[in-house]
Amino acid sequence: MRKPAVILAVALVVAAAVFGGAYYCAHYACVEQGATSTDDLDWLRMEFHVSDADLARIRELHDGYLPKCSDNCTLIAAKKRELAQAVAAGTNTTATLERLRSEVAALRQKCQSEMLAHFEEVSRAMPPEQGQRYLAEMKRITMGAHEKVEQSMSGTNHAAHDQH
Repeated sequence: MRKPAVILAVALVVAAAVFGGAYYCAHYACVEQGATSTDDLDWLRMEFHVSDADLARIRELHDGYLPKCSDNCTLIAAKKRELAQAVAAGTNTTATLERLRSEVAALRQKCQSEMLAHFEEVSRAMPPEQGQRYLAEMKRITMGAHEKVEQSMSGTNHAAHDQH
């Protein structure tokens, strides 16, 4: 009777120690991550092992692209508000709503094209292997945002086709 109680007590102590250690490590990692640089490009240095010189060039590209990106976002937001107002106001004429949806789509397409051009330019400022990996990831994120939704709505499963 005494041996199971000792085993249970030891197991509880070990479990508490593991939990406490894991909690401490997770907390420390979060604090370290939060306390690190506020540089919005620091992730690029860490993920793609970019040198200081390459990062300086990328920063110039990034800073040059930000106003264009901001302008695109502002235009898209304004056009989306216009569309939402037309819907809310009961301006349900097909032509008006179709025109506004087309204008939103055109602005998004312009934004996406400019973003991809920017990513290509940034990739060329990186070491070739890292630049290719960066560009592939940015294309995946940019181009693949709606892919899962489109697949689920169309009833197709492209992943199943990849296994042939």
